[in-house]
Parts: sequence; C-alpha cells; structure tokens
Amino acid sequence: MELAAPAVSSPQAETIDLKIEPITTEGFAPYGTLVERTWDGKPFGPDEAQLVVNRGTPRFYIMDLKHREMAFRHITRHLAVTQCLAAVGGKDWVIAVAPPDEPDNPAGKPDITRLRAFRVGGDQAIMLGRGTWHAGPFFEAPEVAFFNLELADTNVVDHHNCLLDAEFGVRYRFV
Repeated sequence: MELAAPAVSSPQAETIDLKIEPITTEGFAPYGTLVERTWDGKPFGPDEAQLVVNRGTPRFYIMDLKHREMAFRHITRHLAVTQCLAAVGGKDWVIAVAPPDEPDNPAGKPDITRLRAFRVGGDQAIMLGRGTWHAGPFFEAPEVAFFNLELADTNVVDHHNCLLDAEFGVRYRFV
C-alpha cells in the first residue's frame, strides 16, 4: 500500500497518462497473483496466492482510505513480504504496479517502462509479489475500506520508496 504522499509534483516533472486496464490473471502475473472467487473445498494449487509471510508476524487488518487525486508521483515496495489487498463492500479500485526486479536490493529502482495500471473488481483480491512496486489503491468513492495482509511492521521497517518526479522527472495520472 502506498502511504498518503502528496500527488503534487515539482513543476519540471512531466505528467504521463497511464491507461487503466481490466485486470486479468495473465496480465497481472509479472506483479503478483489475481485472486478470484472459487468453490469451497478447491485444493490449493499454483493458480493461487503463494504467500510470503514467514519473515515476521503476519498482520491482517481492515484499513480505511480516503479518496485522493487519481494521480501519483510516489511508488513503494516491500522486500520482506507479499501483500494481499481487497476492497470491502464490493467497490472497484485501481492500482499501479511495476515488476519486482531486484527484490533483495533495498537500493533498487522501479522499471517505469513496465509500469501498468489495473482496475480490480470489487469481488477480486490481489497478492502483490514480494518486491513489487505499487501505488494505490485508488478509487472514485469518498472512502473505501480494504482488507490488507502484510507483516505487523511492514509500514515501519519494510517501506522502500521512490519519488518518481525526483528520480525520473515524471508523475502519472490515470486515464
């Protein structure tokens, strides 16, 4: 989850339009796993979220987010954990992602040429792969609550950020 960093950018940063795509299993695969509804009792398989939560104490909570501009200049990743997100109450939402290159290098930078934005349905969840760069969730409603599975200290010790305007001279807005 991206913490609330201002979407305001330096005047010299170029604003790039990022097209929102419908999420699919194949399209999201480089970034993590799309979790869809399935029948009760289905055996666990390779098509499901392969969680990494053994590097600390897992934390499952409901986070309340307020609406913010549908644009970003800040992207983050977590090197110790996968992260699962789903909207409470069936609201669609958007997330921007870049692949988890160098997931063990805290100084690594996102590959902005492979940045994509996905619309996640209200009856879907995602698991971000360990080290996946992400900005969001974003949504149009005044506020949305999200189920969030990460580690107890993810937002304290495992928040690796990149200010895209400072590093690459760009900011993004969703179209």
